[in-house]
Amino acid sequence: MATSQAESFGNPLSALTSSGWFGTLARILLTFMYWGSGLSKLIDFNGGVAEMQHFGLEPAVFFNIAVIVTQLGGSALIILNRHAWLGAGALAVFTALTIPIAHNFWAMGEPMKTLEFYVVMEHVTVIGAMMVMAWKSR
Repeated sequence: MATSQAESFGNPLSALTSSGWFGTLARILLTFMYWGSGLSKLIDFNGGVAEMQHFGLEPAVFFNIAVIVTQLGGSALIILNRHAWLGAGALAVFTALTIPIAHNFWAMGEPMKTLEFYVVMEHVTVIGAMMVMAWKSR
């Protein structure tokens, strides 16, 4: 049986997606907004505390530390592919909790109402991505 030229050279997409570096890069990019935010809150700790105060989260220092630990810890679990399901679950729950706290578009006037609605839709999509991460990492 003859093979096609494409089959004889293999499937480049399959070769790309099955490589170890591709998976690591994908996990780094998936968690970028979390570890970026966590590092920002760690580097500018007082700014992170001010952000918690802005959203009415008291004691603000405690909440800033909890956010840093959740964002950096969850990201690390996913990037290192160690208990990635746990990291994905923690980040998904964290993301869901930010919606009523920071993105309550239903209580806003225009134009912020529409802008925050789109942010919430993006958050729902990220939650779905974390669900896929947890599912595929098992």
